[in-house]
Amino acid sequence: MLSAATKFPSIAPSERRIAVDTLSSPASLKRQAYAAIKSAIAAMDVYGSHTEIRLDERRLALELGISRTPVREAMAQLEREGFVRSEPRRGVYVVRKTKREVIELITAWAALESMAARLITDNASDDEIASLRKMFATFENGKVRAHLDEYSDVNIEFHQTIIRLSRNGVLINLAENLFTHMRMIRRRTIGEKDRADRSIRDHIHIIAALEARDTSRAEKLVRDHALGLADHVAKYADYLD
Repeated sequence: MLSAATKFPSIAPSERRIAVDTLSSPASLKRQAYAAIKSAIAAMDVYGSHTEIRLDERRLALELGISRTPVREAMAQLEREGFVRSEPRRGVYVVRKTKREVIELITAWAALESMAARLITDNASDDEIASLRKMFATFENGKVRAHLDEYSDVNIEFHQTIIRLSRNGVLINLAENLFTHMRMIRRRTIGEKDRADRSIRDHIHIIAALEARDTSRAEKLVRDHALGLADHVAKYADYLD
């Protein structure tokens, strides 16, 4: 079993790096290296600074406790998926999406997640839908701002659960990598303007529509919620350019 560190060492801004844990099994090292590096990238505040994050292949191999070959193969897969970019004679860097690219990602996510909501009204049990409401019990009565980091994690879990409860394998697979990009931008935007308060209101309305098995309303609310994030990014996320 492998995991990726979610905290990063205190280092100079010009030397921002990711931190990974040593792999504990020799099986499928490329797959494990890929998962560890991707998880570490997703845990970073990629959009919190314009400082480039360079990935040192040799250092990563050393920290993972493996040879450089599976690390190199993992990097190639991450580049194909848009998480890193390779620059000749410079190295490999974590990708920061532009504002336009982020808006396109959110728009695609809106389509997938709204369809997932439609499927939930047919496929999910009452208990499964009820579990969505339980996620937000802690944050009612204006407690979102006081626990913003915790709410950010619950927010991410909520959207992952919406996709999973669709029970559509193709949709779930399509959403997997897209969600990793979404997770990074959601973490950056949740504390901006009134996003956190609006988020919890939207979620409660979505859950009510799912509980009522109101397919059209649930689908629309989920789509509008995602596109609201796109509108926010378009208006306020100048740091992306």
